[in-house]
Order: sequence, then structure tokens, then C-alpha cells
Amino acid sequence: MALSLVPFDNRDGWIWMDGEFVAWREAKVHVLTHALHYASCVFEGERLYDGEIFELRQHTERLFRSAEILDFKLPYSVEDIDRACLETAARMGMPDAYVRPLAWRGAEQMGVSAPNSQIHVAVASWAWPSYYDPEQKMKGVRLGRARYRRPSPETAPTNSKAAGLYMICTLSKHAAEREGYADALMLDWRGYVAEATGANVFFVRDGQIHTPTPDCFLDGITRRTVIGLAKARGLEVIERHIQEAELPSFSECFITGTAAEVTPVSEIGEFRYRPADISRALVEDYGRLVRRG
Repeated sequence: MALSLVPFDNRDGWIWMDGEFVAWREAKVHVLTHALHYASCVFEGERLYDGEIFELRQHTERLFRSAEILDFKLPYSVEDIDRACLETAARMGMPDAYVRPLAWRGAEQMGVSAPNSQIHVAVASWAWPSYYDPEQKMKGVRLGRARYRRPSPETAPTNSKAAGLYMICTLSKHAAEREGYADALMLDWRGYVAEATGANVFFVRDGQIHTPTPDCFLDGITRRTVIGLAKARGLEVIERHIQEAELPSFSECFITGTAAEVTPVSEIGEFRYRPADISRALVEDYGRLVRRG
């Protein structure tokens, strides 16, 4: 059976959990774990390239910030989690992989309020194929429109990478896939263009790059990296609120994220884009950077 078809609870390997390695199949939590009922969980998604985790420290520091926003304290240091990520990746023995550290409230208390629940931390790593169809990637993936919108910072902790914030992403991506799309474009609560369900979005017009201001969604680590690569090429990057009505005025579109890396977009609903020089150049620049080649 192909690895992608093997359930995630029935694989070989090791997971770092609360300070020690446990066999993959034994890394379990109780059904009354607070995080399962009330989404008190934060996580990171990291990529291992040629045995090195790209921007590991940035990811770990964001994990700690997310935990603080969700009102809990990780019982380890940043250095401890960096080391756990590296040791987990090394123990799994894959030079290229995905690395997932996460932290959550345990089962000591059940109810909305659970300030005395134990905080657990785990790190897992596994093989990660292309997030989108690799044969389709450079042709550009197709995005539909999401029904749900990114919430206001006044209604949710939008500057955290919290598990609960991804519920509407799952619903939106499922709906898009049923309609034959690879993903969905989400607007924010004001109606401005926000992001895809798990990636930031960029547009090109007249040689300039435009990207939404990340004021109600994560300012992704890959997003910031790609902005730096674009500026190194002398390209102007404009961060601003983008109206949905502007979508037909752009010539190129691409999305960025740890999973998506840099992926051109060929259409958003009825609007068409052509992956061209800028998109292709940034795909290549990012690939060279993460592999230090």
C-alpha cells in the first residue's frame, strides 16, 4: 500500500512526545482531551530539505507565540523544541520530509475552562509529497471560492496558528475539491481578498507584485521569505487590501506556504491567470534557497 494511503495512526516510526520518543502507534491521547473538544491546540508545519529544517527557529518561536495567545505555556524552552524537531527528523531517517510540532491541553479538566490541564507537546515527521498534483503545479492550480471568510481579530485569535482556526479551511477545501478545484480563495470578514485555505496569495500586475495585508490571517514564514526573494530581484512588492473586484485585473497569481511552497495559480473561479516570468522565477528562487543550492 502506498504510504499516502496508510492511516496516520498505523505507521512505523517514532514520535517525540512530552520529552521522550514513543513508538508511532503508541503516541495516543484520551478521548476526553480538552484540545479535542475545545480546540485548545497550536501547531507548526515545517519542511525538511536535504536533512535541514527550513527556518526552524522561526517556526519554533511562532509555536510559542501561538501558545501564549491561547493562554498556555509550553513546559519546554525554544531550544528544547528545536532539538526535538531535529532529533525526530533524524530518527525517522528521511532527508526530505514534513515536521509537525504541536502543543495542546490534556484531559485533566473537562469544560470550557481548564486552566489546570497539563500542556502536552509532541513532534512527528513523515514523508511529504507535493501538496498539489506535481504535473499540474507549473501549469497553475485551480482555485474555487470559499463560502466562509477569515474572521476579524476581534472575534478570534487570528495571529496564532491555532487548530480551531482551520475548521473553516477544511470545510472550504473539501467543497472546492468536490467541484474539481485544488483549493479555495478565502475573503476576510470585510470582503477583502485574504488567502487560500492553507497558503498566502500573491498577484502580479504590470510587473508589480500585490499581496493582501496580513491583518487577520498569518503572515506566513514562506510569505515573508518570498517577499524577500522578490525584492532581491528588484521587484516591487505592495502589501495592501485587495478588493475582490480587482481579481480580473491581474496577469499572474501564485500562493505560498510551507506545504504549498511557491505554486502558480491558473484560475480563481471565472478568472484566468498565466504562470509567467515572475511566478516561475520565484518558484526557482525558492527551490534553490531551501536546498541551499
